[in-house]
Amino acid sequence: MADSNVLIKAIEHLDHRVTIGDVAAEVGLPLHDAQQGILALASEVQAHLQVSEAGEIAYVFPKNIQGILLSQSWKRRWQATWDKVWRILFYLIRISFGIVLILSLVLIVLAIIALSIAATAASQQSDDRRDSRSGGGMIFIPRMWFGPDLFRMFDYRAPRRLPAPPSTDTKMNFLEAIFSFLFGDGNPNADLEERRWQAIAAVVKANSGVVVAEQIAPFLSDLGQGWSRDFEDYMIPVLSRFNGVPQVSPKGGIVYQFPELQVTAKERKIISPPQFLQELPRKFSQASAGQIIGAIALGSANLIAALALGSMLQDNQALVYEMGGLVALVNSIYWLLLGYGAGFLGIPMVRYIWVQRENGHISRRNQAREQRAEGLAQLDDPVREKLSFAKTLAGQTIVTAENLAYTTETDLTDQDITNRDKIDEEWQKLLERRQSS
Repeated sequence: MADSNVLIKAIEHLDHRVTIGDVAAEVGLPLHDAQQGILALASEVQAHLQVSEAGEIAYVFPKNIQGILLSQSWKRRWQATWDKVWRILFYLIRISFGIVLILSLVLIVLAIIALSIAATAASQQSDDRRDSRSGGGMIFIPRMWFGPDLFRMFDYRAPRRLPAPPSTDTKMNFLEAIFSFLFGDGNPNADLEERRWQAIAAVVKANSGVVVAEQIAPFLSDLGQGWSRDFEDYMIPVLSRFNGVPQVSPKGGIVYQFPELQVTAKERKIISPPQFLQELPRKFSQASAGQIIGAIALGSANLIAALALGSMLQDNQALVYEMGGLVALVNSIYWLLLGYGAGFLGIPMVRYIWVQRENGHISRRNQAREQRAEGLAQLDDPVREKLSFAKTLAGQTIVTAENLAYTTETDLTDQDITNRDKIDEEWQKLLERRQSS
């Protein structure tokens, strides 16, 4: 069954009075799934049915569908609460990778400083024993420079000395940018199938419920080869999804009619569908260039410091065990720190290569669909004949309040009286016309 949240959004967008075909076309759902979902939702919120004299059905939903459902179901209340909690948890997960990187660098640098101090002190004590004339010396502690305050770098609320650029493509803070640099920002074509079927339904609606295969081809990915393509087998999933039927023209051409998409609850403005289905290219990251450079610099510093620490730990094993504390802790998790530093730079490198390859595939698929769309501008005689025949089958049925035979909004007795009045009026008009003639 279709997701009720998707159906609710479609119903609200269609102003709460819909037919099954309206909803299926709006979200690109199979008609069977849309029908099951609408019936279940109508039962839960006590929507009204309006049946026309021709048998078409419209559903009238209340304005506050979400409020009614939340008041009736604890599961929906729990789901709404969990959605809010999950957004917070996912945000914490995203920023955790940057926090771990910064903590890793801080631990490594502190361990290097501690080892340097201990090694310098041990060396100084050895020099004192060799040279009794020495009255003590200075301990050199290397000064590590981190550039700007690391914690202010990723805080988007912290004031900057330099003005912000006039326009940016992202509002993410530095910690979010680290996650974006590592793993990207999701698949921009995750809703490709949804967009595909919405576009196909829009094409059918724009052509009053009757289309030819050439109008649908720019929205499909694989048309098959050989006889399969010549016999338009690629239209079978479209017919199955929207209950379409093929119709044969007098000259043997095939057009496809979708009767249930020709019925609508109200006359709506026809929105021009796109010319072809266009996949969006993948972006390596939505972080700004400065944030990506900062992430690379921080990752590089972490990896270089980890390698330097590894050399120091190997040269001062005895001193490490004597010191204990922080140095011993870092020594115990050293390979974890080194692996994280290497992975922080390695994962984006591999992902960058993969993104470039995927974008090449996306570009070729877009070009193929665009070429099919351009082919519609150069119609041959068979296609013109099919389009001409399709116009004879095109049409739209609107379920209006004037042609209702039954509605659950009023009592059945009242409807019978109203229907009788309508019949009497029609008979009276007919008699008057006959008398006048």
